[in-house]
Amino acid sequence: MLTGESIPVDKGPGAGVTGGTINKNGSMQFTAQRVGSDTSLARIIKLVEDAQGSKAPIAKLADVVSGIFVPVVFGIAILSAGAWLIGGQGAVFALTIFVAILTIACPCALGLATPTAIMVGTGKGAEMGILIKSGEALETAHKVQAVVLDKTGTITQGRPEITDILPSEGIAENELLALAASAEKASEHPLGAAIVEEAKTRNLDLVIPASFEAIPGKGIVCAVGEGEPATLGIGNTKLMESLGVEIAPSLGDAQRLAEEGKTPMFVALGGTLLGIIAVADVVKPTSAEAIARLKAKGIKTIMITGDSRPTAEAIARQVGVDSVLAEILPGDKAAEVAKLQAQGLVVAMVGDGVNDAPALAKADIGIAIGSGTDVAIESADIVLMKSDLRDVAAALELSSKVIRNIKENLFWAFGYNVLGIPVAAGFLYLFGGPLLSPMLAAAAMSLSSVSVLSNALRLKRFKPSRLA
Repeated sequence: MLTGESIPVDKGPGAGVTGGTINKNGSMQFTAQRVGSDTSLARIIKLVEDAQGSKAPIAKLADVVSGIFVPVVFGIAILSAGAWLIGGQGAVFALTIFVAILTIACPCALGLATPTAIMVGTGKGAEMGILIKSGEALETAHKVQAVVLDKTGTITQGRPEITDILPSEGIAENELLALAASAEKASEHPLGAAIVEEAKTRNLDLVIPASFEAIPGKGIVCAVGEGEPATLGIGNTKLMESLGVEIAPSLGDAQRLAEEGKTPMFVALGGTLLGIIAVADVVKPTSAEAIARLKAKGIKTIMITGDSRPTAEAIARQVGVDSVLAEILPGDKAAEVAKLQAQGLVVAMVGDGVNDAPALAKADIGIAIGSGTDVAIESADIVLMKSDLRDVAAALELSSKVIRNIKENLFWAFGYNVLGIPVAAGFLYLFGGPLLSPMLAAAAMSLSSVSVLSNALRLKRFKPSRLA
């Protein structure tokens, strides 16, 4: 749960285990070293709380401007009315000028410029399966310069699957798989479960082994066959050596598979190698495209994982990330995000597990995979309900469109007032033109608000761009 990896970690005498750990094989005795607020889970909760509390609120430009704008308009209205009175016009004329200025300069359009765009933008995001929890997240996302992506469950499927079956000469692929799956039926290891699942998918007939033994750090050994059962072993090179199996001709294939981030398992029966079955947490079909979209926008992509460096680098090569942070402890992911922020980068974190929660909260924008844990979803600012990594780029692009829409709204609102206030103050009347009545000023003010709303509604037509 806390490591976020799909494959169990080997533990031996003297090694530390975390509360809530599931022991997949055998039994053990342990001593509790930390309780209460000192446990790993409690520390993760504190990291999340600290990170959430440190996020600075984004100032609302329209609110700030409105606070200055209103008294300034009152001042202009009073000065204009007073100037016309001094110039010889009557009180009714001066009052008309005063009311017209206040009416046409009503800051409704300014007040609507930001919230309407955010409301339509978040609604469009929800329609696309992108849940944006706040306007602040929508306003900040377009500034992202670096995206940190968790590996397991985010870039990859989060569960082991069979990727390669390499039978030796004289044995069919399905025959090799059926033997391995028969042996692994009694195993609780995720790698064994992946083999059994593939055999079920192919509707292969499985047998029950006469005996079964799981050997930690090596693999499994069982007896299969009628009459005099033969020893069937599935595991790594150490297991094959202990069984006296010659694997030298297949070591090249095993090395190649390992370099690709896969876990090769040798299958031997009666001292003879039958082949290799490779299992891996495979990359999601859309991950490479999603990362390519981010890179096309000039965004730096970083993969972070607690997995080994060879496995991490193999996955990184498949999806094309810019850099890799491997063998990172669960509590250190937030620290890695902080290092990037210290370089002046606006950072988004994408993750799905409990171990990602502190980093999600620490990042400028936390993005959770919808199929992830409740803790990750709660810590994030944006949730990808379809669990499609391509929606990360779509969310950032939507944010950019919303910010552009807000700027357009503010430009229109300011421009309207810059042109409207002089007309309402009687500038045209000075040169023989018409005088703007309060009724026409009210109509113009309403038109300004309608224009802002109409512009915001254009966001409903937003569609994320695709790679060329």
